[in-house]
Amino acid sequence: MHKRTILITKKQTDERIDKVLTSELSTYSRTEIQAFIKDKYVKVNGNTIKANYRCQIDDRIDIHLPEKEDTDLEPENIPLDIVYEDEQIIVLNKPKGMVVHPTDAHPSETLVNALLYHTNRLSSVGGKERPGIVHRLDKDTSGVLVVAKTDNTHQFLAKQFKEQRVERIYGAIVHGEIMNQQGIIRAPIGRDENIR
Repeated sequence: MHKRTILITKKQTDERIDKVLTSELSTYSRTEIQAFIKDKYVKVNGNTIKANYRCQIDDRIDIHLPEKEDTDLEPENIPLDIVYEDEQIIVLNKPKGMVVHPTDAHPSETLVNALLYHTNRLSSVGGKERPGIVHRLDKDTSGVLVVAKTDNTHQFLAKQFKEQRVERIYGAIVHGEIMNQQGIIRAPIGRDENIR
């Protein structure tokens, strides 16, 4: 187990702690971060909190991170739809149904396994389980992903995402009786509480 301390900046004020920590600790998923908070590995100003805690400026977050187990990722010959590639990055289309990196539920046949077959040059910033992975898309979401080949590129891209300098555009397919040909939805969109 090792300890990490983070001081909350003005820009992070009023953000949920699980979101802040997911951004700061790129080798862990938000689900893992929430589990750390629930298991009291995370303290704010010496106190345990819940995952929905809203950070305040100058909050001191102490995290006691359990060591991640080493994994032996296997390269797998899975075709990739590469849009662009150079010495620094790979830009590709991730298909629906493909998991980005191995998990307990999906230990193989992931994008990372395919990338390891395609190249032996991926950044190490994301840790052993997520080489080159700067950002993710859900299993059932298709779309463009940027993969880093070098650590410097990974850090640069991660900073762009963190500072919200990357514009993401999502398309959705809907069915039913649509009243208008176009419009704007100005409401929170999230997972259904019963049908995730």
